[in-house]
Amino acid sequence: MESKRTISLKLLEIGLLVLAAVFIIPVYYLFVTTFKTSEEALLHPLRVPLNFTLENYTSALESMKYFTALKNNVIISVAGVTIVILFSSMAAYVIARRKRKVYGYIFMFFLTGIMVPYQMGLLPLYKLISSLDLINTLTGVILIEACYSLPLAIFLFRNFIDSVPLELEEAAFIDGCGVFRTYWTITFRLLTPVVATVAILTALATWNNFLTPLLFLHSREKGVLLLELYRNVGEFTIDYARLFPMLFLTILPLMLFYLSMQRFIIEGMTAGSVKG
Repeated sequence: MESKRTISLKLLEIGLLVLAAVFIIPVYYLFVTTFKTSEEALLHPLRVPLNFTLENYTSALESMKYFTALKNNVIISVAGVTIVILFSSMAAYVIARRKRKVYGYIFMFFLTGIMVPYQMGLLPLYKLISSLDLINTLTGVILIEACYSLPLAIFLFRNFIDSVPLELEEAAFIDGCGVFRTYWTITFRLLTPVVATVAILTALATWNNFLTPLLFLHSREKGVLLLELYRNVGEFTIDYARLFPMLFLTILPLMLFYLSMQRFIIEGMTAGSVKG
């Protein structure tokens, strides 16, 4: 039995290594191509570059207006994540701690935001943003991204808050704390795992959203990285040696953010799933 189990584990490990190689090959292809000339990228796609060059990155930084677009991306993402964490955590706290049926209905109302596709409301959304004079402004995009991410964030916060001991808040009330102070000084400090999870998911969704900036940001000074990447794709031909550095520069900040926060995501996703 032990030998059969050992053989099964070895086969599983080999299968996982093969699967990992399948996923790593496209990443490797993207990375090595950024250092090749156009001719070498076409003739030898997977070979290590013989003529190592950084000209592709220099060209990408200039043609994308990289630092301007990066600044806009960071502003939208940071502001969106901040709004989502603040408002969704407070809404989830009230829903989790109040036991009247109306709060259950409010929670179900928020959950419908997860089920309704974002694209279904584009026309009235465009009219609303236009009437508020927020077209071609970062503020308009921030509000859209934040509102779109609120339902999932409320769902995650509510499930996590249910696992926070109520006795801690009762002790704070006895000591004279009000509801707001109790929440910020006691409960919110215990929400670090789910705060990190919501921050990661919201940042990923905001950074990778192409449709909203395309529709609501018209000037290049307000553009984001995905829009700049889209503008540099040829109509009939694509120079992959020039395109791949743009792709890598676009995802690099998000990769660094995710790697720094990933240890929280599993804990935050599962912490509220079991009570007791």
